[in-house]
Amino acid sequence: MNLRFLDRLQPLGLLALRLVLGAILIGYGYGKVFGGLHKMAGVAVSLGLPGWMGYVAAFTEFIGGMMLVVGLLTRLTSIAVCINMIFAVKSQFHNGLLHGYDFPLTCTAMAFALIFYGAGPVSLDWAFGLGGSSSR
Repeated sequence: MNLRFLDRLQPLGLLALRLVLGAILIGYGYGKVFGGLHKMAGVAVSLGLPGWMGYVAAFTEFIGGMMLVVGLLTRLTSIAVCINMIFAVKSQFHNGLLHGYDFPLTCTAMAFALIFYGAGPVSLDWAFGLGGSSSR
């Protein structure tokens, strides 16, 4: 069966990836930015990091999620999100894969893919000419 026609629909896949990851990050980041910043500072310290990194992590999730939803500076944002999620995996590692670090690991993989594929044509990156090669 020839499924090459699906290649033309790849922009929808990138849009779905950005929207889902962005919505997840906004949801989790919102609670941290508006009420959980001190807890995030404590988590950072427990990982051997300076407390201010907890603030950076919270704002990376919240603002980064919004940037992914609209597709603005997607690759740069995805690098920041990927780094942030690696620390989330580390903080949940003691709970094991299932019901532990499985969710942050999934978000890490999603952000990692966006680093290489970018936002796609349904994005502000594309509208501002930041979407990569025009051959796509």
